[in-house]
Order: sequence, then C-alpha cells, then structure tokens
Amino acid sequence: MEFNFTKIYHEYYARLFRISYSISRDIHMAEDIVQETFIKAVNKMDTIEDESKMGAWLSTIATRTAIDFVRMERNKKGIPMEQEMIESLGTAMKQNVEEEVETVFVMEQINHAIRKLRKEYQEVLSLKIWHGLKENQIAHVLNLKPCTVKTRIYRARKQLKIFLGERERSVVTPLT
Repeated sequence: MEFNFTKIYHEYYARLFRISYSISRDIHMAEDIVQETFIKAVNKMDTIEDESKMGAWLSTIATRTAIDFVRMERNKKGIPMEQEMIESLGTAMKQNVEEEVETVFVMEQINHAIRKLRKEYQEVLSLKIWHGLKENQIAHVLNLKPCTVKTRIYRARKQLKIFLGERERSVVTPLT
C-alpha cells in the first residue's frame, strides 16, 4: 500500500504532540518524541494493512516512545555525584534554611490551590508557571486562540487569589 507521508504528518502531528506532551510534560521532549514516532512509523509503514487504523497505530507508537523517553530522562537524572562535588554545592549555596522551608510551604499552598481550579485553568497555569511558556506557545500546545489563553490565565489567577486569600485567613484566624 502506498502512503503519502506529508499528508499523514500534517494530519496526525497535533494529535501525536498532545499525546507526547501529556506524558512527558516537556514541550521540547514532546517534539523529539513526535519526530521519533514518525521515524519509527516510516520504517514500519509496510506493516500497516488498514489505512483507517493509521491514527490509532501512530498514537500507540507515540505513547510507547514517550514512555521510553521519560524513562531514559529519569535514568539520566539518577547519576550519582562525587562526594567532593556535593560538598562544594553545599558550601556554594549558603541559603537560609528558614527561607527554604517557607518557600516550600508557599509552593505547596500554591499547588494545592491550583489543584482546586477547573481543568482548563490548571492546564494554562501549568504551562505558564512550571514550563515558562508564553501565551502564544500555550495556545499552540493546547490548540486554542491566544485570546482564550489570556482569558483563562486571567480567570485562573483571579481564582487563585481567592483560594489563597481564604487559606491565609484560615491560617491567621485564632482558635477560640
């Protein structure tokens, strides 16, 4: 069976990117995963018999490739450091323990508040805050209009302020 690779690429790229991004949570890694998926697909294109199953077949390849990429990345981060390097990092950082604990506490509060938000607000905030993407990039990743992304970010921040304000009042209010 003869396939038009360019047509297949354009038809399935966004779908494979969403799958890859949902597993890797890294925009650059997701792009690499999609490229690797298409390379694997081209090499095995002769094995597909029913063109109507192309999307499912590519999605399976993308899912497995993404899982492999995440595992490889996790293994890279697990490389132990030499003792000398660990000690030099400890002396170079010189951060106040109280500040670190307070920062961790605040981040936990923010994460807890974000989890209370609606899913579409969580998505845009996650991409904005944790992945450092701009509104246009978020729009591209989520297949939305930039104005929709800006509106969701605005509304998400507004909700966060309410959630964090409630939490602060409950922490400050003395028990009677």
